[in-house]
Amino acid sequence: MRRPSDHRDGASSERVSAEIVERCKNGDERAWAELVKATHRDVYTLCLRILGDPQDAAEATQDAYLKAWRGLHGFRGDAMFQTWLYRVASNSALSKHRSRRRRQSHESGSQDDVLTELPSSGSVEATAGARIEVQALQAALARLPEQYRTAVTLRDVYGMSIEEMAQQLGISETAAKVRVHRGRKRLRGMLFEGEER
Repeated sequence: MRRPSDHRDGASSERVSAEIVERCKNGDERAWAELVKATHRDVYTLCLRILGDPQDAAEATQDAYLKAWRGLHGFRGDAMFQTWLYRVASNSALSKHRSRRRRQSHESGSQDDVLTELPSSGSVEATAGARIEVQALQAALARLPEQYRTAVTLRDVYGMSIEEMAQQLGISETAAKVRVHRGRKRLRGMLFEGEER
């Protein structure tokens, strides 16, 4: 899986310059609009991959930008701006997920209902490299249990270190490694063996 910043097909892959970030810090609303336009697709995609529901992802995305705007002065430039923004977005998505789980437990609903409603498209191309279609991979990722989907997304799609993941998820590094390992194993089972192990 490639990180969103590796995509070449849209404005969302543009790097945010330090100059735009600085203008945003100074309250320049036009610069903020440019920043949102350049990053919105990737931020929404991250939230969608974690939450699995378009409406929840849209709300988490909006919340992420609100938090980013309010916390912009806390961005010191130690890392790339997108990396900082992805952390803000993943926190928003995880927070949304926790509130959704609390709400569902009160309503006695299953947290897997959202996942079963998603279309499950999944063919494997029989090409020389046995390349997996993106739709099949996304559908398999959507069917993973929440904790594994989040771990695999943060690690393999957004390139977070195990230490960063553990901090984001509030778990130990060992638990983070286990979730990534089990998530990858289940994905392999779904994609190559047609099983959900």
